[in-house]
Amino acid sequence: MDNQDNIEEEALPETQKTLGWQRQPIVSVLGHVDHGKTSVLDHFRSLGSERQASVMDREAGGITQHIGATEIPAKILNETCSMMTGGKDFNSPGLLFIDTPGHHSFTSLRSRGGALADIAILVVDVMEGLQPQTIESLRILRDKKTPFVVAANKVDRIHGWMTKEGRSFIDSWSEQRDDVKQFFEEKYWKLLGQFSEHGFNIERYDKIRDFKSNLAMVPCSAKDGEGLQDLLTVTVGLAERFLEDRLRDTLGNGEATVLEMKDERGLGKTVDVILNRGELNVGDSITLVGSDGPFSTHIKGMFRPKGMAEMRDAGDRWEACEKAVAACGLKIIAPGLENVLAGTTLRQTNTTKAKDLANQEARKEATISVGIAEDGVVIKADTVGGLEALAFELGKLEIPIRMATVGPVNKRDIITAQCAEDPLNQIILGFSVKGNSEVQPKLSGDDAEIKFIHADIIYKIIEDFETWREETKASIEAAARENLVYPGHLLYLEDHTFRNKGPAIVGMRVLGGRVHIGQRIMKLDGTQIGQIKSLRTRGSEDVKEGRQGEELAVAVMGPTVGRHIDEGDEFWVDIPASHAKRLRKLDLTPIEEEILEQITLLHRKNDHFWGR
Repeated sequence: MDNQDNIEEEALPETQKTLGWQRQPIVSVLGHVDHGKTSVLDHFRSLGSERQASVMDREAGGITQHIGATEIPAKILNETCSMMTGGKDFNSPGLLFIDTPGHHSFTSLRSRGGALADIAILVVDVMEGLQPQTIESLRILRDKKTPFVVAANKVDRIHGWMTKEGRSFIDSWSEQRDDVKQFFEEKYWKLLGQFSEHGFNIERYDKIRDFKSNLAMVPCSAKDGEGLQDLLTVTVGLAERFLEDRLRDTLGNGEATVLEMKDERGLGKTVDVILNRGELNVGDSITLVGSDGPFSTHIKGMFRPKGMAEMRDAGDRWEACEKAVAACGLKIIAPGLENVLAGTTLRQTNTTKAKDLANQEARKEATISVGIAEDGVVIKADTVGGLEALAFELGKLEIPIRMATVGPVNKRDIITAQCAEDPLNQIILGFSVKGNSEVQPKLSGDDAEIKFIHADIIYKIIEDFETWREETKASIEAAARENLVYPGHLLYLEDHTFRNKGPAIVGMRVLGGRVHIGQRIMKLDGTQIGQIKSLRTRGSEDVKEGRQGEELAVAVMGPTVGRHIDEGDEFWVDIPASHAKRLRKLDLTPIEEEILEQITLLHRKNDHFWGR
């Protein structure tokens, strides 16, 4: 098989293009939740003298929720990989890592990350192998035709494996015991088989002769910092070898992907972006995508994160710049950024022709690809990708969506949710959003106007939503049951006549099902007897309902003992025809089902369509 060959060949642009300077490769990091993606990036951020603290603790639930970016300059790359390269420097001016969301439902955001990347690192836990999200990542990489390297992480979990900070895998392998190597080989062959099932050939990178025919697998431990120099060397080497033309395709109007809009103290509204093509300058005209479509503005100022600061955590570690060239992370100041949609494209539009083309593309991006139903839930998110990811997860549960918009919850969202016909749809689900200043106080507490479930992790929203639906459904059914006449079978006990009439009060045992105050009873032949006025236990306690096996004093208005009813008689609870239809949809006990069937047969002697 030559899948990697196909991916790499198709990833290359037309060689006839006019080529510009060589930019640094953009690397996307993908993988299943908890397999170590952020740990890999944390290690890279700790390289060299400009160390940065871990972002793991700052991520909601330890899972990366938004696309972030980390730049590693050429000097640190070359120093780190010098043992692997024999001291030869890379051609690249550095590496730009994109840290993409981890949970399996983030299809849309990961796809955007995949599309932006030149090459990817797919992190796989060597002990757990391919998981659903890993398989989804493989599909995305194939669809986006993105070449990638497999990081077989967590070798430190292999029993007996001895790690050493900064050591290469080659050196590590030579020092492991034979039994440990054998255990590793078992895990490796399992991985090889799993990748093969999805059409990919993997091989340990140090054994590969033809990188076009095999996926390079680099065993490593992000936790202990072993094998990471191997991973960097292979990633940069593949990018430079197979993507040279792509990395030099830097001329033309600048394009950047919007990561996030922020309100920065002293700066006003800003956007964090990844500049992936061309260059941007202070004063440039730019076109962005807003909730209402394209809009244009101009760049008033630009900042880049100092050193190797991760963009989302740079704090005050930013430095102003007049000009920026691809590829890099930027913070841009410009007027009118309030409505920009995260995950969309910023385009340099200094000419009328460029602006016209940008407007066409922006209109396409402004269209949110979420199916809308006449009745359904309301969903909100802070990015287009997040909104689509939440919709994707709800779609798997077959939950209809009535409205899907980007931004804080507003009054219109509340009214739309309140107007849902199905009570199970009267809810707003929010991913990384809250209410605006007007409605936020109305979304919480006992006097909340509508149920609002929100979180920074999609699977938490889904879990809470499913719990709410179950509780709401049970509450609705409980309310319906109070008014619903259930099947019941009663026996008039001998020597248990307390009053003959007006009402007759007699002792009865509930043979099956249940009996409730207000229900009517009939004999087994269908003869109507009367209506139950009260129920009392042997302890003289008044109750609303009696269940199977209980003996009660039953007051029945209508019959006279000895004339209409006698000791030893059996009775059915008389069920209205409309109730019988509803009862069949509920979870009745086997005895209740049997009683309902007997009552149905009795009524259908006179009415063939009774209870249908």
